[in-house]
Amino acid sequence: MNFRTVAPWLRTAITWSLVLLGLYHFYTAGFGIPREQWHKGIHLAAVLALIFMSFSVLRRNDRAALNVSPFRPGGVPWYDWGLALAALAAALYVPMTFTGMSWPLQLEEMNFRIGSPTTSDLVFGTILIIVALEAVRRAMGWVLPIVVICFIAYAIFGYLSPIQVLIIPPATWGNLVNHLYLTTEGLYGVPVKVISSIVFHFVLFGVVAQKMGLGQFFIELAQVVAGRLSGGPAKVSVLSSSLFGTISGSSIANTVTTGSLTIPAMKRIGYPPHFAGAVEAASSTGGQITPPIMGAAAFLMVEFLEIQYTTIILAAATPALMHYIAVLAMVHFEAKRLGIKGLSREEVPRILDVLKRGIHTAIPLVILVYVLFAGYTPYLAAFWGITSAIAIGWPRMAAGAALLVAPFIYFDLIQLKLDPVTLSLFAAALGIGVLRWSKQLKWNSLKDAFAMGSKYALAVGAAGAAVGIVVGVITLTGVTFRLGFMVTQGALETVDSIQAMFSFLPFDLIGDGSSGPSLFAVDEATLFISLLFIAISCVLMGAGLPTTALYIMLQAIATPALANLGVEPLAAHLFVLYYGVLADLTPPVCVSAYAAGGIAGANPFKTGTTAFRLGNAKVMVPFVFVYAPTMLIVIGDFDILEYLSVVGTCIAGIMLLGAALTGFMIAPMGMIWRLILAASAIMMVAPSWSSNWWGLALLAPVAVQQFLARSKQ
Repeated sequence: MNFRTVAPWLRTAITWSLVLLGLYHFYTAGFGIPREQWHKGIHLAAVLALIFMSFSVLRRNDRAALNVSPFRPGGVPWYDWGLALAALAAALYVPMTFTGMSWPLQLEEMNFRIGSPTTSDLVFGTILIIVALEAVRRAMGWVLPIVVICFIAYAIFGYLSPIQVLIIPPATWGNLVNHLYLTTEGLYGVPVKVISSIVFHFVLFGVVAQKMGLGQFFIELAQVVAGRLSGGPAKVSVLSSSLFGTISGSSIANTVTTGSLTIPAMKRIGYPPHFAGAVEAASSTGGQITPPIMGAAAFLMVEFLEIQYTTIILAAATPALMHYIAVLAMVHFEAKRLGIKGLSREEVPRILDVLKRGIHTAIPLVILVYVLFAGYTPYLAAFWGITSAIAIGWPRMAAGAALLVAPFIYFDLIQLKLDPVTLSLFAAALGIGVLRWSKQLKWNSLKDAFAMGSKYALAVGAAGAAVGIVVGVITLTGVTFRLGFMVTQGALETVDSIQAMFSFLPFDLIGDGSSGPSLFAVDEATLFISLLFIAISCVLMGAGLPTTALYIMLQAIATPALANLGVEPLAAHLFVLYYGVLADLTPPVCVSAYAAGGIAGANPFKTGTTAFRLGNAKVMVPFVFVYAPTMLIVIGDFDILEYLSVVGTCIAGIMLLGAALTGFMIAPMGMIWRLILAASAIMMVAPSWSSNWWGLALLAPVAVQQFLARSKQ
């Protein structure tokens, strides 16, 4: 988000370019997206060009003093101007030549050139691959470009692989460029399509809604609910972040928005700075798994799994709840351990005042969710959400907003029979805007919202192009099936090693039943170790990536391996998403924790390790819904009693684990008791009655110790 220092005229030009990019996506969401090739080309061209104008070669130079010369027009060196123009030309080449060209190049239709690319196809394709990698490096760092380069190298040199299962037929650079550039399997594939037609719109909605006042309403509402409880501001942070996460597409945006208010309040009542930052970081990353938007991953799952949106929302609801319960539990135990009280009565706003000031700001979110559940496209839902937010927050523009959507309302109402409930809700928003005419926000704040929304989308847009290269290489080489085989084989070899290691036991630790009873079956152990390998891989690959790009890459690489293990498709997709998002909390690349640590004035690494501890539910819950899909509600024949037993023991387990990690339940506990309680918690989380009974047996002595320690106090 830190743009380089440029001349005032160029800064104005960049700002208005961002605004126009936001307006383009807003307009196309409501009035129709143009032909797919043009839409993706315009989006990609604008994003890449703006990155080269906004970010220096080395990010540490972005805040350098302005340096204008004949070789640096506006403070931007000539090579960045050249890269921006090259990105524009290469990104727009495909849509401009899609139906053929007679001048200045003689080109046939794209359908006739796929498989036999021309020289110009190869030149522009090579340029776009290079500028996409450089753009994502500038916007996000080295992690993703290195991953992409490794995949490109594998596509060309994979035939030399020393690992037999990874050997593939050799591919030339021309074949690779043809596949990545001219087809819809690479740079213009699903990642760019989804980001340009869904993700961008919801990022924009989140920023506009925040400017309109919805974020402040969420924070005040959380203060009313939890402000006076023990450790009140920390619990306010958890609740407000969960609410803000419903509209935010970025865990970092969530962190810096709500954290700027909640972190100082937590420090003021006695929480250590690193813990205050960790609470905000752990709570904010929960927004990426919280319905209805889930960092736009919900809409990607609709695309990949070809199931209804409502199915994904129902499936994701319970695991998201587990995450926030875990964070709240640890916040509570930490507050009790430190003796931290809540806010005073005077510091907590009255519920009627909060509702009077902000209840109207929730109408755009209600409209957005209703349109989604009514079965319309996600970008249409975002359009109505943004339009109603403009009508409420900028009353003077309410009439203009009404005129803007009038043709659309007429067309859909008369031709497509748009749901009258949507129109009624929008009319209510418009009426509230008119009634609040005297409390209007300034025009500049709306302009800033559109510019900020486009700013957030730059890094995600570049990442989408880079991830498209990864997906293209995967479809070209079929490497995912080979990786799935490697995971399974590696798990089997690990099982054999464990069997050999514990061969001295008088019983089989892991067995297939042929030589007597065993504690674990071979297939169960293989599945568990495979899940462990995949989870670690997802965390490592997700380091520093936006949720959208991360999920697209992980689902292409990891879900085939899970499918080979018999995991339900929806559970597999949620599994890789949860562990990918966990990377935002996992040192050393815990970007949300770094942002929170900066606000708290704490050591970023210590903040990250504490945030990872607070996010313990994200570590365990994915294993639960893989082994017990009933937690996801929509898989198989739903049994309410089985669901309640799985969820109930899971909640008990994550709360006990929070106490073990904190070292306090109702009294302080020593390390031995904490280890016993942690073992009890893990057994309670495991979806099995036998393990639950063992968990209760281990819990009993800890409970006795806690009551005795409390009575002494």
